[in-house]
Amino acid sequence: MQASHQYINSSMSSRSFYRPVKEVEPYYFCYNDSTVVTQFSVPNCYEPYCTLESSSANHSYNRYNSPSTVNFSPNGSPMSQQESQSYPPDLHHSPDNAYGSPLSGSCITNDASDLRHKLRELETVMLGPDSDIIDSIDSTFQNGTDTCSSEMNSGIQIMGAISRRDVKEVLIACAKSVSDNDLLMANWLMDELRQMVSVSGEPIQRLGAYMLEGLVARLASSGSSIYKALRCKEPASAELLSYMHILYEVCPYFKFGYMSANGAIAEAMKDEDRVHIIDFQIAQGSQWITLIQAFAARPGGPPHIRITGIDDSTSAYARGGGLSIVGRKLSKLAQKFKVPFEFHAAAMSGYDVKLENLGVRPGEAVAVNFAFMLHHMPDESVSTENYRDRLLMLVKRLSPKVVTLVEQESNTNTAAFYPRFLEALNYYTAMFESIDVTLQRDHKERINVEQHCLARDIVNIIACEGPERVERHELLGKWKSRFKMAGFRPYPLSSVVNAMIKTLLENYCNKYRLQERDGALYLGWMDRDLVASCAWK
Repeated sequence: MQASHQYINSSMSSRSFYRPVKEVEPYYFCYNDSTVVTQFSVPNCYEPYCTLESSSANHSYNRYNSPSTVNFSPNGSPMSQQESQSYPPDLHHSPDNAYGSPLSGSCITNDASDLRHKLRELETVMLGPDSDIIDSIDSTFQNGTDTCSSEMNSGIQIMGAISRRDVKEVLIACAKSVSDNDLLMANWLMDELRQMVSVSGEPIQRLGAYMLEGLVARLASSGSSIYKALRCKEPASAELLSYMHILYEVCPYFKFGYMSANGAIAEAMKDEDRVHIIDFQIAQGSQWITLIQAFAARPGGPPHIRITGIDDSTSAYARGGGLSIVGRKLSKLAQKFKVPFEFHAAAMSGYDVKLENLGVRPGEAVAVNFAFMLHHMPDESVSTENYRDRLLMLVKRLSPKVVTLVEQESNTNTAAFYPRFLEALNYYTAMFESIDVTLQRDHKERINVEQHCLARDIVNIIACEGPERVERHELLGKWKSRFKMAGFRPYPLSSVVNAMIKTLLENYCNKYRLQERDGALYLGWMDRDLVASCAWK
């Protein structure tokens, strides 16, 4: 890459980087001939996410210089918290310059002055107003009529992407440089990306802001303690719940997962008198509101229901208290609908669960629910304990009537950094585009929703390795292999469930799609699968 480095060095030193630059709706859960209407008031909740504090950053442009906290300036560009306190204000910043870009402060050093002079001339031609000249240069290189090295060609292609402000292409080039440990190129591209991304821009600009943060964090410390290193204020529990609730309402991903799982459980338990549901990440307990109501309407009367809720400290933070909050809410609901009900709290992580913690009683029909949870468990690639498979084998010993699985359809578990980055970029591009359709860009809480509900996952996938990387998604094909290895057999989902979800999606953008393949349901955005749901016995 030496030739491209020299070219980039000339570019960096010879120019300024100045560029102007609802009300909750009910959904229906059907049980045989009965239809039950429910209105959710709270969503399922992940762990609390770090606030990136876009409102508190200084109005100066700053470069990353050390493994310090990453923050976001009002224009959406990431910047170091440490540097935002130590660098002088940007003299080029003005109301007319939305990006506040100063003269480049690149860490790239100058090389031979004569080569720099020649390359400046080339740059002048490339970056001039005549785009047809750039096209002709690209065409020349593509046709192999120029003798310039492949490294120089790569540098020119990158410069073309920068001049087009192609955030996605520059992100990919930057990730490749990080993967190749090409720090010279990576730092230059990060400087360029800071001028392109914005937490209040188009979907790819917003996603780019968080992916850039992940790249910077990876270079700074390889993500060894990313959750702890981000010195930022967590939102209050009520605020976090509000953000999750907004995401829950504007996108159908959670509702899809809960409805499909509840449908499988209702079908499996239609003739049972005593039902024990074990939820390995109960969060707010919202998933069970519709199921309790459906059981209440069951012909012949409801069964006795017992729910075991497994929890951890982060979910407790989001709730603003322990599992007793969930128990009281569900008990009150069951009493209202005259459903015999018990709640069993198991305040521990899924890592630590043992058979005796689940309190299964003779005569109970057991249903186990894994909704957006199993991907957090380390497997054989991380730990000799292989918690992922161990937990499935433990559940098999319960002889459950049904086990439900809902997971993101993404492949980020064992993939190396660069293909993992590409997968995350593809997956979250679809996610951010789907948010953009429903949640207006000027919605006052949209930035908070994306920062607290998505950004931390993105940074973890990009910046962390080993046990510190907890966002480890697998494609459904891999999950099927794990379930079969643990002794499970597929439990076909009811066609009634499929029809219910299709009805649900009528309330959303027509770019969402639902497909049934090999006994599983897939919810996607356009041509990208995002969430998969299936059941086992």
